[in-house]
Amino acid sequence: MSNKSIFALVVIAVLALVGWNSFYIVQQTERAVLLQFGKVEKANVQPGLHFKIPYVNQVRKFDARLLTLDAPTQRFLTLEKKAVMVDAFAKWRVADADRYYTATSGIKQVADERLARRLEAGLRDQFGKRTLHEVVSGQRDELMADITASLNRMAHKELGIEVIDVRVKSIDLPKEVNLSVFERMSSERAREAREHRAKGQELAEGIRADADRQRRVLLAEAYREAEEIRGDGDAKTTEIYAKAYSLDPEFYAFYRSLMAYRESFADKGDVLVLTPDNEFFKYMEQSNP
Repeated sequence: MSNKSIFALVVIAVLALVGWNSFYIVQQTERAVLLQFGKVEKANVQPGLHFKIPYVNQVRKFDARLLTLDAPTQRFLTLEKKAVMVDAFAKWRVADADRYYTATSGIKQVADERLARRLEAGLRDQFGKRTLHEVVSGQRDELMADITASLNRMAHKELGIEVIDVRVKSIDLPKEVNLSVFERMSSERAREAREHRAKGQELAEGIRADADRQRRVLLAEAYREAEEIRGDGDAKTTEIYAKAYSLDPEFYAFYRSLMAYRESFADKGDVLVLTPDNEFFKYMEQSNP
C-alpha cells in the first residue's frame, strides 16, 4: 500500500471521528448544557439531535427524572421545647440545567448534600413554630405543604432544582425520654381508669338504691293488698260464722267445743289444768249418766 493510500485512510478516519463527535443526542429523560472551554454556551438543551464543535464544545447531561433525597433522622425541638426525632424525604428534579450545573457542577451527591442542609433548616423552622400535638396530627399536612413550598422556592433559586414534595415518614420521641413518657401516659391512663370506676360505682349505687326503694314500695303495696284481702276474708268468715250461729246456737257451741277438745288433746303429753266448774268441759259433764 502506498503512502498516499495510508494518508487518505488516516484523513478519512480523522474526518469520521470528527463527524462522530460533532453530534450528540439528548434523551427525553435528560437535561443538558453545552459548554465551550468549560463555560456554558447553551443552557437547557432540548431533547433531540444536536451539533457541536469537537474538542471545543462539551456536553453535560443530567437525569431529569424524579429523584429522591432520603434525609437522615434529625432531632428537632417543638414550640414547647420538646425533642422529637424526625425522618423525612424529598422528591425533586432538575428544572434549570444551567443553574443546576453552575451550583453543583452537575453532581447529584453535591445537590443532595446542599438540599439536605436546606431541608433540615426548613424542618427545624417549621417544627419550632408548632406544638407536639400539631406536628403529630393536628397540622402535619400543613407542615409538609409549607416545607415543600419554602424549600422549592429556595432550591429553584439557588440550585436550579424543583422540589415536588416533602414527606415526614415518622415522628418519634428520643430514646432517653421514651420511658418517662410511657410512665406518664401510664399514670394518666390509670387516673382515667380510676375516674371511670368511681363514676361506675356511683351509678351502681344509685341504681342499687333505686332498686331497693322500688322493692320496698312493691313489698309495702303487696302487704297492703294482702291485708285488705285477709281483712275481706276474715269479714266473710265472721259473716258465715254469724249466720251459722244464728241458725242453731247450741249446735254451733257444741261444734266449737269439740274442735277445742281436739286441738287441746292432740298430743298425749299435753296437760291441761282447769277448775272443776270450768265451762270448758260442760259438754263432757252432760254426757255422764
